[in-house]
Amino acid sequence: MMEHPIIAITGASGSAYAIRVLQVLIEQRREPYVVVSAAGRQVMAIELGSGDLKEHLGAAGWREEDARDFTSPLASGSFPTAGMVIMPCSMGTLGAVAHGISANLIHRAADVHLKERRPLIVVPRETPVSTIGLQNMLTLSQAGVTVVPANPGFYHNPQSVQDLVDFMAARVLDLMKIPHSLSKRWTGMPVFNETE
Repeated sequence: MMEHPIIAITGASGSAYAIRVLQVLIEQRREPYVVVSAAGRQVMAIELGSGDLKEHLGAAGWREEDARDFTSPLASGSFPTAGMVIMPCSMGTLGAVAHGISANLIHRAADVHLKERRPLIVVPRETPVSTIGLQNMLTLSQAGVTVVPANPGFYHNPQSVQDLVDFMAARVLDLMKIPHSLSKRWTGMPVFNETE
C-alpha cells in the first residue's frame, strides 16, 4: 500500500504555501490526503479567491478528508502515511497538538503521527509570537516535531510573490525528502570581479 503524505491547512495566513506543496506532490503522483479546517477554508477564500481545493489543484491525484470526520483513515495509526505537514499552522492548532487535544481530524492525525513516531512538520505563521506560542513550539520540537516558521528568505533575489511561496514550499519539500526544482540551491557567495 502506498504511504500517502498528509497535508493539513488551518486558519493561519499562507494557504498558498500548502497549495504549492500539494501541486508538486500531485505532479509526482504521490496521492496526498488533504484536510482543511473551516477557518482554513475561509482564509484560503480570502487569500486565493476560492476555498474550493479543486479550483487550485484540479479534480484528480489527491483526496480530501472532512476535518470533522473521526472515522477517516487518518485517525488511526494502522493507516500508513509518509508523514504529515500542517501548513499553515494556526496558533490554536499548534496549542491543541502540543497538548494532545483532538477537537478535529487535523489534531487527531497529528496526534497519530506523534504516537507512531512518524514525521510531523508544522509551519506556523504568526507575528509577533506570544510566550505561550513559543512554549508550544518548544514542546512540539522536544516531541520530535519539525517547526518551520513561514519566514521566506530573500538571499535568492525573489522577483515575485510566487518566488517567496516557492521558497517556503521548497523548504518543506526538502524536509519531506521530496525532490523538486522550486528554488535554486545555495552554493556560496557569488564571486565578484575586483576593480581598482
